[in-house]
Amino acid sequence: MSQISFRHKERGVALVVVLLFLVAITGISVWTARQSMLAEGMARNQMDQEAARQAAESALRDAERDIDNAPLGFLMTNASCQRNTTTVDTDGINPSSFTSDCAQGLCLKDDASYFLTDWAAATAVNSAVAEPWWPVGKGGLWNDNEDDKPGRNPVSSDHCDTFTGGVPLGTYTGVPPMRGVAKQPEYLIEVFQRKHVRINIAETQVTSTGEKANQWSTMYRITARGFGYSQRTQVVLQSVFFP
Repeated sequence: MSQISFRHKERGVALVVVLLFLVAITGISVWTARQSMLAEGMARNQMDQEAARQAAESALRDAERDIDNAPLGFLMTNASCQRNTTTVDTDGINPSSFTSDCAQGLCLKDDASYFLTDWAAATAVNSAVAEPWWPVGKGGLWNDNEDDKPGRNPVSSDHCDTFTGGVPLGTYTGVPPMRGVAKQPEYLIEVFQRKHVRINIAETQVTSTGEKANQWSTMYRITARGFGYSQRTQVVLQSVFFP
C-alpha cells in the first residue's frame, strides 16, 4: 500500500512541473509577441512621423516658390489660385497684401504684439496673445475647415479670394498634391521689415531686398505643417526666407 501511495505522489509532482513549464513557455511567447507588436508599432509611428516631416518640408519649399513667383502666378496654369497679378514687386509678395486674419495665408502682426505673446494664456478665445502659426486651440489662424479653402482634388478655384489660414500645397504654384498622406501640407507666411539684415562684406549692401545698409529690408517667416498617414500625426517646421 505504501508503494502505491508513493507512486501517486510522484505522478502529482511531475504534473506540477509540466504545468510550470507550460506557464513559463506561454509567458515567454506572450512577451515575445508583445515585443514584436511594439517594435512594429514603433516602426509604423516612425514612418508616419517621417511622412509628416517630408510633407512639411515640401510645404516650406512651396511657400518659397509662392513668394518668389508672386507676380508670375497667373502663368502657372496648374495652380488653383493666383496672387494679385497687378503687383510690380519682383522681390516677393507685397507687404501690403498681408492681413491680421491671415487672408490667403499671408499673416500680419505688428512687432509690439509679438512681445505680448503668452503661450500659457493663449486660447481659441484669447487669441490676442497668440502668434498666427500656433495651434487653433491656442489662438492660431490655420483654419482647419477644408470647405473654406481652395480644392486640390480636383483642382478648384473656389474660395481663392475669400479663404483664410493655411495655404494647401500647390494652391499658388501648381505642384501636384502629395499621395499617401491624410491631408495636404499647408503653410502660413508672416512678413517682417528690418534694417541691417545680412550686410555684405563691404557693408554697403544687404543681400535681401534692400540696396543700402540702412535701408529697410523685407523678410518672411514661413511656418509649414505636414500630416502623416494619420491626420493626428503632424510636424511643424519654420524657416526665414529672403527673396
